[in-house]
Amino acid sequence: MSIKSVCVYCGSRAGVLPAYAEAARAFGTALADNGMRLVYGAGDVGLMGEVARAAQKAGGETFGVIPGHLERREVGKSDLTTYVVTETMHERKKVMLWNADAVVVLPGGAGSLDELFEALTWRQLGLHSKPIVILNTEGYWDKLRDLLEQVVSQGFAGRETADYLIWADTPVAAIAALRDARS
Repeated sequence: MSIKSVCVYCGSRAGVLPAYAEAARAFGTALADNGMRLVYGAGDVGLMGEVARAAQKAGGETFGVIPGHLERREVGKSDLTTYVVTETMHERKKVMLWNADAVVVLPGGAGSLDELFEALTWRQLGLHSKPIVILNTEGYWDKLRDLLEQVVSQGFAGRETADYLIWADTPVAAIAALRDARS
């Protein structure tokens, strides 16, 4: 399998640590440098804007998907290589995931968690077999890892569900995980 297109879930806010935006920019640049297309929520705010602008600046291809009702709120970034407007959030998630070979999750809020858990659930149900990488900048997702271990240890999911997630602490490690997923 070759990873040519990566769906990125991340915040429409920048978060409190400058490291979040730095990692988003580094990851966007790394995607472009490795010839991987960015697929994301088409916003020009928060970490979404950071990763997209960095990918564009590095000459990368960008594919954004945004529901019409969020174009103003998330400042729809219409200067992308491909800009798709959907009717619903569910349609957005489906278009994003089906147009990518892998998923990478950067820090984010409820929307990022919703996207991650839908992708994870679809993987658990056998609807796709795409790698899901968690970019755990500054330990942001540590509590999520603990929660998933709790879900498994209490018998609400098999070990494979938690094992579907690949953990990376840096953008370089996330790109390496994507490269490893190719073989």
